[in-house]
Amino acid sequence: MSLFILIIAITALVSFLAFSDNRLMEKLILWPARMHEPGQYYRLLTSGFIHADWAHLMFNMIALYFVGEFAYYVLGKWFLLLYLAGIVVASLPSFLKNRNNYYYRSLGASGGVSAVMFFFIYFLPWQKIYLMFLPGLGIPAILFGVLYLASEVFMSRRSESNINHDAHIWGAVFGVVFALIKDPTHGGYLIHSLTNPVF
Repeated sequence: MSLFILIIAITALVSFLAFSDNRLMEKLILWPARMHEPGQYYRLLTSGFIHADWAHLMFNMIALYFVGEFAYYVLGKWFLLLYLAGIVVASLPSFLKNRNNYYYRSLGASGGVSAVMFFFIYFLPWQKIYLMFLPGLGIPAILFGVLYLASEVFMSRRSESNINHDAHIWGAVFGVVFALIKDPTHGGYLIHSLTNPVF
């Protein structure tokens, strides 16, 4: 079993257990108001292994499955660092912004998934991405990335939903930074790919 499949399996198992165990959910969720001591900082990571419901879980894990295989092929065991650090980095802005907001909580693997997705986009900008609600329509990964980030920034500013759009944004940023570190030309690979489109 590959590493990224193992991550999907563990996330599905932990999420399933938390669906029916409120104590476990409260123990793992990102809850900034309860994180005034370093002993609670583990929540920055564990919140990425629980989800609000089956739809939330399935959406994240399906997305991770389709972009994770390439990232794992390129990175090997370093894939684990990309994904787990992506969850933590994506959680930090929400943690810092809501430390005094007792009612704010956040959960889900979206930050890590966004990191892996944008790592994928960096190296395969012209690869087609197929949307679940439009299965027959594939769009270039780079176009998907631009539209995704634009919509997340817009929704983040509106702040009218329970979705942690900031985690999506910062996960994506981390994925690109990680790709730049992986690419010794510091962006040369992406520029070359963008100027030589392959459809």
